[in-house]
Amino acid sequence: MAQGEQNLVNGNKAYAESFTQGNLALPPSQKYVVLTCMDARIDPTSAFGIPLGAAHVIRNAGASARDAFRSLVISQQLLDTTEVLVVKHTGCGMLTFDNAAARNIVAANKGEEAAKEVAELDFLTFPDLEQAVKDDVEWLKSRKIEEGITFTGWVYEVETGKARKVL
Repeated sequence: MAQGEQNLVNGNKAYAESFTQGNLALPPSQKYVVLTCMDARIDPTSAFGIPLGAAHVIRNAGASARDAFRSLVISQQLLDTTEVLVVKHTGCGMLTFDNAAARNIVAANKGEEAAKEVAELDFLTFPDLEQAVKDDVEWLKSRKIEEGITFTGWVYEVETGKARKVL
């Protein structure tokens, strides 16, 4: 069994043995969404004090609002969330490459046929962390479907565990 599968099986067994919160409602009780990076150094529920059932947590490479937009719309329109916290982080891999570099890596690792599959893909990288937070929040605010939603932008410091508000 692969490491990830083994962790899931063993971890879930231990978790399920003491699980007592199967009666939580589908909509998040505190009506907010945290959009953060998929980086394994971030544990959003612990780092941001999110109890089970309180909020949606959406994760993707770089905490990209554009990439998460479908999930944000579902969270807001079907499950009544009214607040979005965009949380990017220090040391993010998305600061270290651009689209051309990503495409070249795919070509080197998987060949030209695989590279064609990502030829038009925007990897949504960014060169400036705080500006990327601001850009994503402003992009969300500019969507008509986002009217009436509260947005804030944050940077989580992987070195200290602290989050600081950008806007």
